[in-house]
Amino acid sequence: MKSFHQTTFLFLLIFAISFSVFSQKDNNSSGDYIYKKGDFNGIGKWYLGREIAYVMGYEGINWLERSTREKEENTSKLIKNMNIKSTDIIADIGAGSGYHAFKMAPLCKSGYVYAVDIQPEMLNAILKNPKFEKYTNIELVEGDEKSVNLPKNTFDKVLMVDVYHEFSYPKEMILSIRKALKENGKIYLIEYRMEDKSVPIKKLHKMSEKQAVKELQAAGFKLDENISNLPWQHCMVFSKQ
Repeated sequence: MKSFHQTTFLFLLIFAISFSVFSQKDNNSSGDYIYKKGDFNGIGKWYLGREIAYVMGYEGINWLERSTREKEENTSKLIKNMNIKSTDIIADIGAGSGYHAFKMAPLCKSGYVYAVDIQPEMLNAILKNPKFEKYTNIELVEGDEKSVNLPKNTFDKVLMVDVYHEFSYPKEMILSIRKALKENGKIYLIEYRMEDKSVPIKKLHKMSEKQAVKELQAAGFKLDENISNLPWQHCMVFSKQ
């Protein structure tokens, strides 16, 4: 039998989650989002037919920095796919522990990598990494649920690795990114392939090419190509229409 304190804590937890969801409903006057019960790993909020997944907290840093990541995702090939130039200004949205930012920084020596995350703990992990002092062209930016908080018309490339599907406000975030991109800028959207059942990732943390195109087209982007050389992930390249 649960103790009184356990029962009370559980009630308060459910109340807090429900209050958060209903608060989001109240703030969504444009009607872009639908709220209904869904997957256990989802937040009960849907955009263009897709349920949004929970954000992976900073407690998952060890997963981001796992020793098997290069083999599983071929991150070196992903970076090559981006064809980074020495003068590029790049935004790493949902940078997490800086895994990709630290790989890109030495390639754009005369440019910058803006590491953006909504969790201060993630940005602090980058700050404490010895590589941060080595690469002086990494800027840390704290974003929020609706904006990447980046300067307009500045970025040559935007990288999003396994993060877009967790945006609580995907429409607002993509429009924010669009403003930050130069006219000829590119988005590199990396998501685990929904089409491949052998990819050992929870369903809500995958995306299909069809769904990604649907959502980014709604924000004025077109798919230039989907580079299919990564083991588990799509490497979708979008530009402004």
